[in-house]
Amino acid sequence: MKRFLAVFTGSPDAMSQWEKLSEPERRQRESQGITAWKKWAADNQAAIVEMGGPLSRTKLVGKSGVSDIRNNLAGFTVVQAESQDAAARLFLDHPHFTIFPGEGVEVMEVLPVPAG
Repeated sequence: MKRFLAVFTGSPDAMSQWEKLSEPERRQRESQGITAWKKWAADNQAAIVEMGGPLSRTKLVGKSGVSDIRNNLAGFTVVQAESQDAAARLFLDHPHFTIFPGEGVEVMEVLPVPAG
């Protein structure tokens, strides 16, 4: 089995649309989304290596030091599957983008560190 990093994405615009919902509608969708996410996790329990979680604000560290940046990364999960296509199919109709304001899930293989 191969390991895959699934990164949940969402833009500031998508979050802005979420924030425009009325408070009761947002609370209802949050409750519905959490229930659906827990069901997704239970249904895919055998494939989940690391449940991961939401991501907070980002710092970029580079040659010029540390700075605040903004990106579209919202959360992550690590799964195992026979192929990238199989791993990607685990996230079809995921509540991240069907209920919550997320826009997608990017799935990439975690490759072994090259021997040196």
